Formats: sequence, structure tokens, C-alpha cells
Amino acid sequence: MLPLHLIGLVLLAAFLHASWNALIKSSDDRLLIFTGVHAVATLAGGIVVLFVPLPSAASWPFLIASVLVHCLYYWFLLSAYKFGDLSQVYPLSRGSAPLLVAGGSALFASEFLPPIALMGIVLASIGVMSLTFERGLPWKHDWRPVLYALGTGLWIASYTVLDGMGVRRTDNAFSYIAWLFFMEGWPVTLYTLKRRRGKILEFVKSKWLHCIIGGLAASSAYGIVIYVMSQGAMGAVAALRETSVIMAALMGTYLLGEKSGGNRIVAACIVASGVVLMQLAR
Repeated sequence: MLPLHLIGLVLLAAFLHASWNALIKSSDDRLLIFTGVHAVATLAGGIVVLFVPLPSAASWPFLIASVLVHCLYYWFLLSAYKFGDLSQVYPLSRGSAPLLVAGGSALFASEFLPPIALMGIVLASIGVMSLTFERGLPWKHDWRPVLYALGTGLWIASYTVLDGMGVRRTDNAFSYIAWLFFMEGWPVTLYTLKRRRGKILEFVKSKWLHCIIGGLAASSAYGIVIYVMSQGAMGAVAALRETSVIMAALMGTYLLGEKSGGNRIVAACIVASGVVLMQLAR
């Protein structure tokens, strides 16, 4: 479905994505580290825009829409974490996204995948979402975590399709990527400046290196994904990207000392099977 070098790039992006999410998960104040990571990504984008041309005019509506959708994504994500656990909310939101991307890319970009590729995406999504049930049912008489998680998945799919369509309408993929990062990090940064004003300086002094590493990993991860979507099917790229959730779960087990049964290994095998099916589609 995708050339091997593009698969390698997306899997690298998935590893980088898992790494900065593991960094956030291990932090005492997730809002501050989340904002620090995105502030560094914004700064990196601001530097790169000085050296690349402006995105083509046809890509700007998608770029602006993506920035707005990213704001909704951040709000839903923080709301989901307010009502539910990270280990249950995150896999559900990320695992539902590839299915929605496949549907959105077919509806809005006329990008129709072969049945075997769709089966692979379904398998990969099931594998990722299965981690939600590792500690039992995620709702526990309260459906808000599930609803916010699925809403988050919808916004992930929305900005993914917008960016896939937008980057294909510009002459220089790197200009689209740089301007997206430069623009979309400001809202969450301003929000945190208001909410955590008295804690920011102390946090920056102690966690500046974490923010730099996480910010470079985050910007590289999604930048790679956007670049690959300029050349490959959005649904397949999204499914490969969400293997990051499996990587993050395994990092949690072997690096952060989280307790888990064999569920994570089973989930990884299901996702791997889905990836193989996607590659069988030609």
C-alpha cells in the first residue's frame, strides 16, 4: 500500500510520538509539559518559516481550518483527561481516528482504499482501542470519558484529513508543515499562561530540556506524517501512525514500570496483522 521507505518514515514518526507522550505521562503537571512541548514546536516552526516560501494559496483554507480544529482537539483531549484515565481515554481516541480518516478521505478527497487495506485499518484500530479495556470498562457509570475520547478521535481525524488535503495543494510540503506548527501552538500556550501563570518560570527552569526534546520529537513526528500524506493514502498513514499507542503502552510497561498483563502484547500482534494486510493491498 505504501512504499517501504514511507512505511519506515511513519513508523519513525510513531516512535517519536510515543516518546513525547511517554514524557507527558511521566510528568507531574501534564498541562505544563504539554504546553512546553507545543511551545517548542511553535518556535521551531517559526524559525523554519523564515527559510521556506509561503504555502500555495490553495492550501491556506485547509491550513487555517486545521489550526481551528487543533484547538477543538486540545479542548476535547483535556476534557477527556479530566473525566477519564489517560490509559483508557488515549487508546480509544487514537484508535478510532484511522477509521474516521479512511471515511473522511473517501468522502472529501475521493480516496478509496481496496477492501483488504480497509480490513487492515480496522484490525489496527481494534488493536489500539483494545488497550482501553485493559483495566476494565472505561465508563464506570459515567459516559463522559467515552464521549470525550470519541470526540477527540473525531477531531484527530478531521485535522488529519485537512492536513492531508492541504499539503497536496501546496508546492512545498515543508512550508505547509512549518506554518502549521507556527500557528497552531499559540492558543494552548496562551491558555496555559492564564491558568498556570505562577508556576511557569519554576517549571521552565526545571523542565526546559524535557520541553525541547519533547517539542522536537512532536514536531518531527507529525511533520513526517504530513509529508508522507502528500504522497500516500491518508487512511493507511493514519493507521500506521497510531501504532504509536502500542509503542507508548510497551514503553509504559518496560520503561515506566507500569503493571500490565499480556494484553499489550496481544494488542501489538493485532496491530501488526493489520499493518501486514495493508501492505498486501496493491
